Amino acid sequence: MTDWSGAGFATRAIHAGQDPEPRTGAVTVPVYQTSTFAQSAVGEHAGWDYARSGNPTRDALETALASLESGRHGVAFSSGLAAGDAVVRTLEPGDHVLMANDVYGGTYRQFSRVHQPWGLAFDPVDLTDPDVADAAWRPDTRLIWIETPTNPLMNVFDIAALADLAHARDALVVVDNTFATPYLQLPLALGADVVVHSTTKYLGGHSDVVGGAVVTSNDRLADQVRFLQNAVGAVPAPWDAWLVLRGLKTLAARMRVHCENARAVVAALIELDAVRQVLWPGLPDHPGHDVAVRQMRDFGAMVSFRLDTEAAALEACRRFEVFTLAESLGGVESLVEHPARMTHQSVAGSPLEVAGDLVRLSVGIEDADDLVADVRKAVG
Repeated sequence: MTDWSGAGFATRAIHAGQDPEPRTGAVTVPVYQTSTFAQSAVGEHAGWDYARSGNPTRDALETALASLESGRHGVAFSSGLAAGDAVVRTLEPGDHVLMANDVYGGTYRQFSRVHQPWGLAFDPVDLTDPDVADAAWRPDTRLIWIETPTNPLMNVFDIAALADLAHARDALVVVDNTFATPYLQLPLALGADVVVHSTTKYLGGHSDVVGGAVVTSNDRLADQVRFLQNAVGAVPAPWDAWLVLRGLKTLAARMRVHCENARAVVAALIELDAVRQVLWPGLPDHPGHDVAVRQMRDFGAMVSFRLDTEAAALEACRRFEVFTLAESLGGVESLVEHPARMTHQSVAGSPLEVAGDLVRLSVGIEDADDLVADVRKAVG
């Protein structure tokens, strides 16, 4: 396998773990659509024995993901929630987690309805201020869980500061890097211990696959997560792994257009009288702008905005045409959604409840002029 560690991001996205197939010379990693592998003798094989435990297509994806996140170990899963679940299962009943008070609704639901009954304690707190995390710390706190930027309020957390805080207390920091992608942000390089992804989103990039990943340079933790991957069995199918690999090849190019289009959309939103607030880390008055400048290459293509009322937000969602009304994000097509009634409905009544006046956009890679015109028509 060629060592691509010294190459640039886009080169690694196309080549890391993806050498031409030696038997035929195929330049694209094959889809090894098999459930089992022949053995030359009992216990002797080419590195694979059963597809839940390993598959060459999945292995290529895991190598590529680790390279892009500047980690040593990549572990692929069947969904982002399965990836996060595996990380949390390395903890023990009685352990405590500090969670950002603005995370994906499915993450909060998993903690509150799966892990908490199992015996895990957690507290959602405002982690934009490390002093708040310090005040909320408990003797049994073992992990800080953050997204940055967050879903859907676009808060930004100082990864390095939170890592310093956690490591001084022998705890770990997990960063959900789905919104930023490794093209825009490298949490491990900033001190985080684990990165998780929904590869469904920007990494796959085409709204045609569901997947997840864990990347770390912690050897012990990687062994635990890989054991859980096999023991629990929440693994991606070979075809799903191949689809994410295909998406990675264009990630750098796509993210540049995503971010460029987001700038145009934000500029249009700011000009509209109906818009009460625009939430995007690239705005100089965003509370996390300075941190985002330090730890991100660009500011991403997720944009939220507030209107005067929930009724106005629902009407705006109905009026979009180029932006498709749908859950999820990170695909080449632009999407609009109403978090309170869609992606974050599961946190209604919790400390993470989202106000109904909020609309979230996933800005795609269509022509910017068409996106701007759509925003003005739907919201203006």
